[in-house]
Amino acid sequence: MSHEISPEAVEAFLPEVAELIVTALNLDMAASEIEPDAPLFGDGLGLDSIDVLEIALVISKRYGFQLRSDNQDNLHIFSSLRALAAHIASQRTT
Repeated sequence: MSHEISPEAVEAFLPEVAELIVTALNLDMAASEIEPDAPLFGDGLGLDSIDVLEIALVISKRYGFQLRSDNQDNLHIFSSLRALAAHIASQRTT
């Protein structure tokens, strides 16, 4: 169930996804501190592959779709908070 989502809708969805990341990973920071366009890996938020698995699990439970490890778009999907929020918003069933 993929559908187009407006940039405004993605913008409004950013705080919810940021909170999901902070909660899922027990990060010692406020969700508002995650820059929407900063990398989630490396120099940005510093996530690793285990963190991605944790986030993917929470996303599947909360939004009703699976993020598959063999998806060729994963590098883009997890490239930033904005990219992740846009992907969730376009795929969610709940």
